[in-house]
Amino acid sequence: MPKTKTIAKDTPLAEITLRKYEKPSLQGRDLIRKLCLSIGLLQPGDSRDVIVDVLYVLLKAKRELDSSEIEKRVIDLRKHHNLPLLGIASSNIRRQLKRLRDIFLVEKIQNNYRIAEKAPLTETFEEKLEKFLLPNIITRIKDYFKAVDREFK
Repeated sequence: MPKTKTIAKDTPLAEITLRKYEKPSLQGRDLIRKLCLSIGLLQPGDSRDVIVDVLYVLLKAKRELDSSEIEKRVIDLRKHHNLPLLGIASSNIRRQLKRLRDIFLVEKIQNNYRIAEKAPLTETFEEKLEKFLLPNIITRIKDYFKAVDREFK
């Protein structure tokens, strides 16, 4: 039997999903949920929304928190909103924190987490995502368009 060629994994170097919704008219947790939907941290219809609570807790704290304190506050928040206590395992809270770090909204300092540079989210979005990550992704996508155009000319 002939050996098959190994195909490199299609692992993206970076990715971001952006969605446009109606203008914001929500408050509190619902507003954070819509933001998470807008930037692809949450999928439409997804009931596994603990990332909303993790971001909400960090925004409300206005200071650094360790992952166990975040977990405790997430549990309290979900109880307060009568939400099922799903996705609250320590490992999942840390995974959600990593996702927030990967898109530069949250940073880790030693073993504590905070909103990046204690800056407003708008500023972080503009500096890190809009001016840095998006242009790099768009440039690479254009490279693929050009390569396809050359190949199928």
